[in-house]
Amino acid sequence: MNEKYILYARKSTDVEDKQVLSIEAQMVELRKYARDNGLVVIDELIEKKTAKVPGRPIFNSMLTRIQNGEANGILAWHPDRLARNSIDGGQIIYLLDQVILNFLRFPMFQFENTSQGKFMLSIMFSQSKYYVDNLAENVKRGLRQKVRRGEFPGLAPLGYYNHPRTKTLAVDTSTKKLAKQAFELYAKDASRLEDIAAFLYDNGIKTKGGKPWPKDKVKLMLINPVYYGHFRYGGEVHEGKHEALITKKLFDRVQAVLERRCRTRHKVKNEPMPLCGVVRCTCGMMITAERQVKRYKNGTSCEYVYYHCTRKSKTVQCKEPAVRSELFDEQLASLALGYAMPKEWASQLLARLERDEAESAGASARQAGDVREQIARLSEKLERLLDSFLEQDIERADYLAKKAEIMSEKKTLEEKMGSILLGQNTWLEPMKKWIETAVSIWGIVKSDDLAAKKSLYVEIFGLNLKMENKKVGLAAEQFQISPLKPHWQALRAAREKTAPEGGNFRICSDLVAPPRLELGTQGSSGLCSTN
Repeated sequence: MNEKYILYARKSTDVEDKQVLSIEAQMVELRKYARDNGLVVIDELIEKKTAKVPGRPIFNSMLTRIQNGEANGILAWHPDRLARNSIDGGQIIYLLDQVILNFLRFPMFQFENTSQGKFMLSIMFSQSKYYVDNLAENVKRGLRQKVRRGEFPGLAPLGYYNHPRTKTLAVDTSTKKLAKQAFELYAKDASRLEDIAAFLYDNGIKTKGGKPWPKDKVKLMLINPVYYGHFRYGGEVHEGKHEALITKKLFDRVQAVLERRCRTRHKVKNEPMPLCGVVRCTCGMMITAERQVKRYKNGTSCEYVYYHCTRKSKTVQCKEPAVRSELFDEQLASLALGYAMPKEWASQLLARLERDEAESAGASARQAGDVREQIARLSEKLERLLDSFLEQDIERADYLAKKAEIMSEKKTLEEKMGSILLGQNTWLEPMKKWIETAVSIWGIVKSDDLAAKKSLYVEIFGLNLKMENKKVGLAAEQFQISPLKPHWQALRAAREKTAPEGGNFRICSDLVAPPRLELGTQGSSGLCSTN
């Protein structure tokens, strides 16, 4: 019988830089073996895929060609190159039984197509499968031990890399800022998953094909607890020892945005004039803008912008006239200047902030102690919960859910303690920023930056401005959309109190309620409250 062989070589991975010498060494040895034994090789097949599970395309095509009569023998380095699972091994033995496959040659294993030979071949296939199964068990045992030590057991996500020496998760200094910025951008609720992918693409983060990340990959990144110090393994959240790139608070904000956006909503993109959306008409509708071009007989033209009511009400017929943009801008600027803070006032407020910061250090230490005790109690709860699970007092599903809940609460308390220890991050920086904004009003209203002006007007007035008879002013209290922020009210009251008499600014009685400033809460004096 004419012997026609197909040479088959395989390695277990499709990554080019792994096991390269394995294929090269197999091909050299098999070609030499074929020459030394005078074998006729009609084709050489190379496959880069694991044999742990069935479904190798090149291997299956080889068996199909043998069934079609193109060849009747296989030349491979070892039986484990052909099969490491029961299905592929059974197919080969079945073809030998049917005398469709007549010859198997291995440089490392002697085989004859007899009952004893097929019995030994079955043992070799079983041994190969045992090796794979045992290796998987050992790998899983090692991964579980890494998890117990708090070491992330998988491939490093963006912002990290797998340290080659310690085999742990380490921060990648070249990409950690990009990962953090991606979370910060999405937390603002102004970017889509496609926008985050485009941002990463512009900074060199792309797929192997050179394309932006798909939306699903971006979402997997945004829900990955690795970035705040925990990690998920086997459906369970574990506390990691790696460095966190973001805070738990930022991660929770991103999850809230993702939850709100579970259903895609398509909105028509609108590009309004810079000062639209700031003032309401007396009829209750918003003020919009319109461009008008006036053409003269000499061929020249001028463009004007008019602000007027949208007139979208179906019940009220609005007859409010339009106003030129220059007058509209001038009236808004005049209103904003009533809330501008003199630099002398700012200096006194900043000096008071420094004193209050020092006084609050003791209170922060006491608060940190209380939070530290809560964290210790949660740690004890985790230990008791684990003991209950090991004693089989609770089900695994209940254990995992309760563990995730306690660990999340513990992480929140740890970040709260960090904020308390920092102290000024909870109230000092917002107050300084507000003072800076109040002082900058003088420059903003005199500039041509309409976008900055709009942001300032919204910050001070919200939606409490109205236009009547071409005049812009504050709405009456009963018609206001929401109360003005108390710190702006207090600042305006202080200016009105000192302006008529030209008197000195009394910082403690006019703007500050001792002993501490806290922006955003209304106290007895309007702007600030006692903490």
